[in-house]
Amino acid sequence: MAAQLEPLPGTSDLWEQELVDWVSLETCARETFSKYGYGELRTPVLERTKVFTRSLGDETDVVQKEMYTFEDRGGRSLTLRPEGTAGVIRAIANRGLATGEERRVFYMGPMFRGEKPAAGRKRQFHQIGVESVGKVSPWLDVECIAMLMRFLAELGIPNGRLLLNTRGLPEDRERVTAKLLEHFEPRLGELCADCQRRIQTNIWRILDCKEPGCQPATETAPRITDLLGPESQAFFETVCRGLEDLGIEFELSPRLVRGLDYYLHTVFEVVHEGLGAQDALAGGGRYAIAVPGSKNPIEGVGFAAGIERLLLARESLGVKAQSAAEADVYVISLGEAVLSSGLALAETLREAGLRVFAETTGRSLKAQMRAANRLGTRWALIRGDTEMAAGTVLCKNMTTSEQTGVPVGDVVPWITRPTCE
Repeated sequence: MAAQLEPLPGTSDLWEQELVDWVSLETCARETFSKYGYGELRTPVLERTKVFTRSLGDETDVVQKEMYTFEDRGGRSLTLRPEGTAGVIRAIANRGLATGEERRVFYMGPMFRGEKPAAGRKRQFHQIGVESVGKVSPWLDVECIAMLMRFLAELGIPNGRLLLNTRGLPEDRERVTAKLLEHFEPRLGELCADCQRRIQTNIWRILDCKEPGCQPATETAPRITDLLGPESQAFFETVCRGLEDLGIEFELSPRLVRGLDYYLHTVFEVVHEGLGAQDALAGGGRYAIAVPGSKNPIEGVGFAAGIERLLLARESLGVKAQSAAEADVYVISLGEAVLSSGLALAETLREAGLRVFAETTGRSLKAQMRAANRLGTRWALIRGDTEMAAGTVLCKNMTTSEQTGVPVGDVVPWITRPTCE
């Protein structure tokens, strides 16, 4: 029976004390991104399947292995979103984007992938991401990366390693693919089963395969940056120079290609040793996504960071948000006759902005004090027949155990005065 009450594998129940860290992280994201001119966008968790297959690529691992896809009663193929960018681009295209116009948005929420659950990797996971859509400039890529690094520093994660590479332009793909085929085909027997399939379907993905047996073949593969045309080379050089000018340290990572087909030009990841073997903390890059009814794809740059991974990284550094008590005040009512006035007092306290838990059962004083302790309240306000007759409330400081009788009309200013600790 207990197993039936547990959340599904790869999902979690999040209680308030855990959510203190989540809320602080989300607040930091809103504050940081707004400084760069980004506004929040919320898209549905459920989209038409083509929103993802068209943009992510039919041969990507996400589409092939990980999406939760089903047919609804109307015969439409629907998918729980496995990532945020495709839905954001659909929303922007739906509203319309004039030539040369830029739209900057950020999003946060749950994503879904049918992966094997592990630390920092769940089937329902949560992402914070940003997209700057409509304008094309290497300097936008620089600013986007700078914003990510500022966000991580504000979260208390200043020591992530920034990895950088480029995928060049679509016109570079044929030349790069040919060179990769030339390198990997003679080594087919050295590759894992997935990479043997990728050699025909998505050979670029072999470069970032994490299987140990594939490493010797990938380490000697041609560098993408050596195979690109002049325009792609110049774009990437500008990005590198811009990061250097801002004092942002990075490492060139020739095998970094990201897992989705929509990327072009700049790709990047931030990794952190506090995450263990699965060390990717955040990642993104420049992309171009085709949308129905438009001759040209929509181009943008952005990144996404897993909330669970950000929290693990912060935990590894000993960084946690300050936990708040579940209530500031516990109103203790001794006896059935006092319950009504206890609820009225609680309402008065709430109007003053306090978090209040009011007793509703008339339990013993000992039982109610135990409950106040469990909630971490600062004050226990006690009323019995004696206090009712005198028009007072016994105010007990739960930290010092000191208690004082206070007229009921003076309770709010008494417990909220600056001298009260």
